[in-house]
Amino acid sequence: MEATITKSPVMLYTEQTPNPEALKYVTNRMLYRGIADFKEKELAAEWSPMANSLMELPYVKSAYFNNNYVTITKEFNYDWSEIMLKLKEFVKEYVENGGTIVKDGFAEYLEQTTAESNAVQFSGENGEIAKKVKDLIDTYVKPAVEMDGGNIEFKAYENGTVYVTMQGSCSGCPSSTVTLKAGIEGMLKRMVPEVTEVVQEMA
Repeated sequence: MEATITKSPVMLYTEQTPNPEALKYVTNRMLYRGIADFKEKELAAEWSPMANSLMELPYVKSAYFNNNYVTITKEFNYDWSEIMLKLKEFVKEYVENGGTIVKDGFAEYLEQTTAESNAVQFSGENGEIAKKVKDLIDTYVKPAVEMDGGNIEFKAYENGTVYVTMQGSCSGCPSSTVTLKAGIEGMLKRMVPEVTEVVQEMA
C-alpha cells in the first residue's frame, strides 16, 4: 500500500479590525515572513501574485500580509456580508493550492527603497531626534498596531513634525487618526520634547 502524505488542512478565521473597511484573514500557515503592503495594483502585479489576484476582484481595495495573516481592505460600496465568505474561500483555496503569495526579493527591494530615503533622514542634529522617534515607534507603537492587523512606519522628522505612514487595517481607518493624535502624538511629545505633532503621510 502506498503511503500518501496528507497536508494539514488550511484553517482560516476572520478577525475584526478597528477599521470597518478592513478584515483580518488569519491562517495556520506562514503566508509571508515580515510585512508586505500592497495598495497599488502596479506593485502587486510586480511582487505579489496573491495580492494581484485579490485586487482583480471588484470589491478588494488593498492587501497587507504579515506572517500568518492577510488584512484585506474592501471598497466602500460593498458590504462585508456579501463578500466575506467569498474572500475566505479565495484565500483558503489560494493557500491550499500553494500559490505564490509574495515573490522572493521583495524584502530586499523594500529595504533598498527605504535605505535611500533614510540616508537623508538620519544625519545631523535632526537625525538624532529622528532615530529616537523611530525607536519609540518601533518599540511601543508597532506591536499594538500589528495586533489590529495593521502597521505604522516612521517616515521622517522635520522641524518638530513626525511623519508616519499607516498600513494594513490602519490605512484609511477613521479611528487611526484618533490613535495617532491622542496616543502616539501624546507619547512622543512626552518622551521627545522636540516633537510638536505627528502627521500621517498617505503612502
